[in-house]
Amino acid sequence: MAEAERIIGTPDTPETSGTEPEQGGTARPKGKRRIVVLFAVAAFAYALDLVSKMIVVARLEHHAPIQIVGDWLKLEAIRNAGAAFGFGEAFTVIFTVIAAAVIVVIARLARKLYSLPWAIALGLLLGGALGNLTDRIFRSPGVFEGAVVDFISPKDFAVFNLADSAIVCGGILIVLLSFKGLDPDGTVHKD
Repeated sequence: MAEAERIIGTPDTPETSGTEPEQGGTARPKGKRRIVVLFAVAAFAYALDLVSKMIVVARLEHHAPIQIVGDWLKLEAIRNAGAAFGFGEAFTVIFTVIAAAVIVVIARLARKLYSLPWAIALGLLLGGALGNLTDRIFRSPGVFEGAVVDFISPKDFAVFNLADSAIVCGGILIVLLSFKGLDPDGTVHKD
């Protein structure tokens, strides 16, 4: 918990490592905030996911799968009420709440975001979470119970979508940045 609080910070305890003084005596990290990058990446990931799902629903749903690379990769429209790999179909509302919580945490973290790699990683997470949350809210069978549209189907693997890909890529990037000791505020720590 202390590590998460150190990264996210609290309004009453500004970080001073790697900072420069602002007017009024408070400190801020060096460089400029990367909030625009975060939201640009999120908007791009979200738009790509939304458009791809609209195309899949219009052109692929209720049709035979399209083989892309032999038996190794095909496009196949399915509706997934659960989490990754189809697990937890009875807990759609919980996944909706988790996605909403992720969005709130990223929005809170954005206020002290000075690292470009973190902005990209969080943008991918935000765009992916918004993409799947949109499905959960607006698709049938109903609000907060909607099934996510999945369509990328590798052989012997789960069917997924572009939002899932953005979430996984953002998560991997966050793990790598954490191992390197790079914090969202641009500071580097050695633990």
